[in-house]
Amino acid sequence: MRPGAIVFLSGLLAIAASGAESLNLVLPTDNDALFRGDGPEFYQYIERDYHGEKSTPWEGGRYGFVRNPVEASAGIIYTRLHEGIDIRSLQRDANGEPLDVVRAITAGLVVHTNQVAGYSNYGRYVVVEHRFDGSKYYSLYGHLSMIAVRKGQPVEQRDQLGVMGHTGEGLNQARAHVHLELNLMLSRHFESWHDTFFKNDPNRHGLYNGLNLVGIDIARLYLALQKRPALTIPEFLAEEETLYRVLVPASKNFDLAKFYPWMVRQKPEGESASWEVSFNRAGVPLKIQPGAKPVTEPELSYLKPSGVDAGVLTSDRISGRGANARLTDKGKQFIRLLVFPD
Repeated sequence: MRPGAIVFLSGLLAIAASGAESLNLVLPTDNDALFRGDGPEFYQYIERDYHGEKSTPWEGGRYGFVRNPVEASAGIIYTRLHEGIDIRSLQRDANGEPLDVVRAITAGLVVHTNQVAGYSNYGRYVVVEHRFDGSKYYSLYGHLSMIAVRKGQPVEQRDQLGVMGHTGEGLNQARAHVHLELNLMLSRHFESWHDTFFKNDPNRHGLYNGLNLVGIDIARLYLALQKRPALTIPEFLAEEETLYRVLVPASKNFDLAKFYPWMVRQKPEGESASWEVSFNRAGVPLKIQPGAKPVTEPELSYLKPSGVDAGVLTSDRISGRGANARLTDKGKQFIRLLVFPD
């Protein structure tokens, strides 16, 4: 580890210990069926064809592994992650086009707008930066028909960001919705990482590419805040279950610890040989601890025991089971982002 690479941690740990701000979030549209427990009225359904049987499950609009079912020994397992929630329309014009206004869930700064629908699976989308508990988080609003804000514009809670639409891949008018995420950012070196590993796939979104933003379970967060208004994101994520842990090389480019110092649960004694990062099944980082084992590339250090191959559970970032489980090339590539370019 380079001299001084660890120095920043003591200051960040002090920030984390100084206390955290509570959240104040509202829903982005007038559809509040989430709070009434009415899933079919809140979530936009997906179109599914499973073994020739077509269906329109609203559950596919929820957060988490809710898409692409496969049969396993443990039963049906859903293998595709949905990092946000899809909120259905309440208002349409005579031609069936959605009229729902999409608003900021809390105050922040507009840091990205994508006006060209074909440049992203999100279609036209907006990203707003927020600051909670001393750290930055990013709300994302996808599939808009119109964007009403510009990059660099401050917004207050409930300010209009745009209008709901059906821009983006695989959508039609009937399935118009707003896709909402609340994200952590992984790295300020994302653009050079992307240029290295995706040479033929232009990145038109800078740091606000979906690959650099990791969505937390925002629906569960909304419901938890109803019961505990003083809840913070660190407290919320502390309740998540760890599926796996990965060792990453000690690096001055380890931005995750700088962005979210509350993740660092244990101050190292001297220089750390590596860092061990805990993830939930959705790939959200939960905790950072000093590691005793030096590594030169990402290495799996723990996987929760399961009778199912890890590839099914982790979008193929890990393969195998038990002691034979390993990070795949895809998994190593993803984890390398955390310390890139080292």
